[in-house]
Amino acid sequence: MIHRMIVPLLLVAVLAAGTAGGATRPAKQKQITAAAVTTKAPEPVPVNILSIIPAQGEPNTTVTLSGSGFTAGTTAYLGNTEIPARVVATDVLSFEIPRLQPGLYALFVKRGDGITSRTYNFSVLPPKPVVESMYPETVDMCSPGGERSVTITGRNFQAESRVLFNGAVVKSSFGSSQTLSFTVPPVQAGLHQIQVKNAEDTVTTPVTLVVRGTPEIFGVVRGESSVNYYNLVIEGRNFQPGATLSIEESGLQLGLNAGGGKRLRAGATGERDMLIYVDCSRLVYQRYPVDPTDKDLRLQVINPGGETSSVVQVSAP
Repeated sequence: MIHRMIVPLLLVAVLAAGTAGGATRPAKQKQITAAAVTTKAPEPVPVNILSIIPAQGEPNTTVTLSGSGFTAGTTAYLGNTEIPARVVATDVLSFEIPRLQPGLYALFVKRGDGITSRTYNFSVLPPKPVVESMYPETVDMCSPGGERSVTITGRNFQAESRVLFNGAVVKSSFGSSQTLSFTVPPVQAGLHQIQVKNAEDTVTTPVTLVVRGTPEIFGVVRGESSVNYYNLVIEGRNFQPGATLSIEESGLQLGLNAGGGKRLRAGATGERDMLIYVDCSRLVYQRYPVDPTDKDLRLQVINPGGETSSVVQVSAP
């Protein structure tokens, strides 16, 4: 009897243990499924400058930066000066150098999110003066003072700017950053170089000023007379010391000089007739006529360099 009761008890114990073991298996699967997965936020795209063209420049020069990470809110800096920039593409940005004192500056760019690039050295050069025009471009060698004033038009002129005439400083007047004026000094006829030099030793490209030496006769008048000679005063401009007067005469009455011609050089001696050089605007022809009859005289002035005036005709003994 006792043996029969033990067997059912063992079966109940085995079934209870199996039920308990089956209940624990789903609990472990739920713990694995509930484990959380953490995601890392993406890092911001860096701002890089790969090239700077040009690597130096004067104010108003456009600088182009090539690199990466540029956006619409990206600005450039030269030192502490923020400069509006234009994003041409995601890898190209440009800006204009503002008017800054010449020197070495730290160049970098800053994006709208506050990310900045590396810093690079950038040289701001002094603005180079430029001559665009000059008026007048031609001055007569014999022009009076008021007609020898020349105005230079250009840009980047300074109060300290100097005008160089064939490399030498001449007195000049500062009008504005666009104008300077000077007076042409007494010089020989020909081509002369004009430049503007700023305080930082920046110099313009030379431009040419023409000093014209071609003689011109404005008129011939009868001057002082004596018993056997009279003066013909030749007025004009650009007469030079050592000038020559060419005289051709003709008349109804034949004489020793009828139909003939001769040349007189100013300052020459040994001839009865004389040519006297007074200044660049006046010559005096001292003439000893053979007879008092009026003749047609054709006069022409020739400078030592070969420049000739037009021929004028006068009637005189």
